[in-house]
Amino acid sequence: MIETKELRFLYPAGENGEPVFALKGVNTAIEKGSFTVILGHNGSGKSTLAKTFNAVLLPAGGKVYVEGMDTLDEQMLLAIRQRVGMVFQNPDNQIVANVVEEDVAFAPENLGVPTEEIRRRVDDALRSVEMYEFVTHAPHLLSGGQKQRIAIAGVIAMEPACIVLDEATAMLDPVGRQEVLSAIHRLNREKGITVVLITHHMNEAEDADRVIVMDEGRVAMDGTPREVFARIDELRSMGLTAPDTVDLLDRLRQSGVDVPLDALTVEECADAILKALAGN
Repeated sequence: MIETKELRFLYPAGENGEPVFALKGVNTAIEKGSFTVILGHNGSGKSTLAKTFNAVLLPAGGKVYVEGMDTLDEQMLLAIRQRVGMVFQNPDNQIVANVVEEDVAFAPENLGVPTEEIRRRVDDALRSVEMYEFVTHAPHLLSGGQKQRIAIAGVIAMEPACIVLDEATAMLDPVGRQEVLSAIHRLNREKGITVVLITHHMNEAEDADRVIVMDEGRVAMDGTPREVFARIDELRSMGLTAPDTVDLLDRLRQSGVDVPLDALTVEECADAILKALAGN
């Protein structure tokens, strides 16, 4: 779906006025239909990387390809942005209309989609994020999680092959985060939409197909959630934590309890602890 080759990105001036390379030769590929989570501390390059995926930011060196289309090719920009939709951190910054259905219709209208087709897309998009009952509501009266689901519906109405969510749950409370996560997992599972989720919430990566960890502008880790989170000491050295379950298991190991570090879910964690205690 997306491929980067020796990708570099330069911010013109950092805190000391010197140019800063936010990405330093990133080579990675996002498989079509996958659910990928990109983790990293502030300044690691994860959000910069996300913004190169649909040409919000363009490479200072190297390449980004979306289904083979070069993001540096200006003639391909519209096609690229139709294939890869972006959802950002603050839903209030993405809502442009006073009625939910008008907001979701905004992008396809600007693409010149026929009126009847827009109606179908709006209805389908709102149903896919379980917000159809709010079709005539005012967006500003909705909760944060509901607003973010409306923002996702607006992207879905463009019928992208991929959705990139750049810290889209960062401003939400736990209920809102769960609403958004459930919606995007359902889109990935039922519609086959490729999902790339940028987050600093470790628990949001538990159900991903793949986790990429960024550190100082480079890919530091790349693997399944179990593979990545089992490397808990390396994560801590980068200023990151692991999901609560893995953190608990690691603390037990340090206390002499023989438990594995690859039990991610609460149920798996509980089973691992019970087996270890039974063995003792």
